[in-house]
Order: sequence, then structure tokens, then C-alpha cells
Amino acid sequence: MIVRKTLGLKEIYEFGGHHFTWLTAWMLIVCTLYYFTRWEWMTIPWLPLSVIGTAVAFYVGFKNNQAYGRLWEARKIWGAIINNSRSFAAMLKHFVTSDTVDAATVQQAKTKMIHRHIAWLYTLRAQLLVPAPWEHVSLRWRFGSFNRRRHHLLLDIPYKKELAEIAERPYLDAEEQQSYEGVANKATQLIERQTGDLALLHRNGCMNMMQHIELQRILNSFYDEQGKAERIKRFPFPRHYGSFSFVFVCIFVFLLPFGIVGEFSKLGEGIFWLSVPFGALIGWIFVIMEIVGDYSENPFEGLYNDVPMLSICRTIEIDLLQMLGEKNVPQPIQSRNNVLM
Repeated sequence: MIVRKTLGLKEIYEFGGHHFTWLTAWMLIVCTLYYFTRWEWMTIPWLPLSVIGTAVAFYVGFKNNQAYGRLWEARKIWGAIINNSRSFAAMLKHFVTSDTVDAATVQQAKTKMIHRHIAWLYTLRAQLLVPAPWEHVSLRWRFGSFNRRRHHLLLDIPYKKELAEIAERPYLDAEEQQSYEGVANKATQLIERQTGDLALLHRNGCMNMMQHIELQRILNSFYDEQGKAERIKRFPFPRHYGSFSFVFVCIFVFLLPFGIVGEFSKLGEGIFWLSVPFGALIGWIFVIMEIVGDYSENPFEGLYNDVPMLSICRTIEIDLLQMLGEKNVPQPIQSRNNVLM
């Protein structure tokens, strides 16, 4: 997630500036050919081209709106996880008491469940970052390698210290950790283990039925939010819907110089060459509109527009550990190079 208010020229160039290069080259090729040949059949009337451009702009705008909807839904899912995590820890801390069970044993059970919940957060995050076949980091050839390098520069290098801290904090004991080996969905099994421990506390008289039901309701909400996040991760933005947007932009950019050279040629020899920068600028705007939506439709792939799951997990971790009264609490995640992950 980009955290600065505006993008500088450097950030704009890194994101889409290289597209201006090939757009300028394409405009220059067509304009040069027309300038020296004056083949009138090369020109396209501006009216049909403007109709195509308007239709493409509407289509791309609507697609981008839907892509942003996926991103915003993902952020709301993690917002709900924040709220429910705090509620779960607070209820567990104050609801679970007993006059018959040793206080140290009860406290140990609370600590174990809260630690397991923190482990669930980081496990869910790791599962959501596994690349899907349609995401940018999974593309072939130069496009995939470019985005994998971008992922590495955004996450692995700047947050190397924080990722090492997560690995050094074993919130699960060795026996429990080993019991999850080979399971298809570790996050699901972690919540299932929480349900078992909660039922055991209820049977031992550490909470009444209403308290048990309320705590179980919150555990069920974690299943709900996990399922919603997995739905976004595993169900791609409809590929025909997204791919045709790319095709339409390519068609418009291809036709653009054939329409713009005819218009600028009417203005005189000296002004004709302005069709190159103006045409490249128009094409660049359409290309950037397309790739902004394209990079927004996958909010769990570890790139600029991602939901900052690492930061959210650390925020919840700090809150829950402080509820337990622990002193060895990690520091909040800070943005690196104006990007928060």
C-alpha cells in the first residue's frame, strides 16, 4: 500500500513511464511514414476514432471500478479481523475464570489460545501471498520476472528484519506445529484447534454457556473472514472481462497515430510533428488507466496496491500481547520507501 499523498515523478516513471517510450516510437514511425509519403489512405477520420476512444474509456473506467471494489473488500475483511481479534482476546481474558481449576493453568490456556490466534494471522497472510496463476508475479517471460523482482524489492529486502522476527517468535509449541504438517489449509486447522480448547474450558467450568457461545461466534467470524479473503485470492477477476479491456486499449493505441496525423497535418508543416508527443501522451493515459485497474484486481500478491497484511498482523499482535501483560512486544511495522506492506 502506497502511503504518501501524491506520487513523485520517480514513482510515476517506475510504475508506467517506460510505456511512454514505445508509444513515442510508434507515433514517430507512423508520423514519419506519412510525412514523407503523404499516403492519404493511412489517415483515419477523427470521428470514428473518438467514438472508439470514448467507448474504451467507459469500459476501462467501469473495469477499474470493479477492480477497486475487490481491493476495498479485501481491506474491509482485514479490518473485521482486527476488530474481532481484539474482541476475542478481551473476552477470553475476562470471561475465562474458574474457582476449581488452578489459576496458573487457566492463564496458561488463555495465553496458548491468544498465541495460537497470532499464529493464525501470520499463517493466513502467508497462504494469501502464495502466487496464483493469473497474478502478475506468475506471468511468464519478462513481465513475470519484472514483477517478481518488484515483489522482492518491496517485501523481501526492506522487511527482512521484520520477517525474521516473525520466524523467531514460535507462537506454537513444537508438538502442535508438527501436527499441522501435511494439512491442506493450516489456517483452518488452527481455528479448529481453538474451538476444541474453548469447548474444553467450558466443560471444565471456566465459562458459562453464554460466554462459550459468544466466544465461539467470534471464532466462526474468523472462518467467515478467512473464507472471504480466500474467495478473492482464488477466484480471479473474470478473465474475459479483464482481458478484453487490454485488447480494446491496444486497438485504440494502434489506431491513434493514423487518426492524429491527419488532424495535425491540417495545421501546417511546422506543427505537424507535435502529433508525436500529443499522440504518445493520449496513448499513455489510456495505457496507465488500464494497468492501474489491472494491478488493483489482485490485493494479495505482494505489490504496491496490496492490503498491508504484514502491518495489520503486527498491529493485532502488539495489541494482544499487551492484553496478556507481556513486555517483550515487537515494534509496529513502518513503511519503506513510501510503501507499507
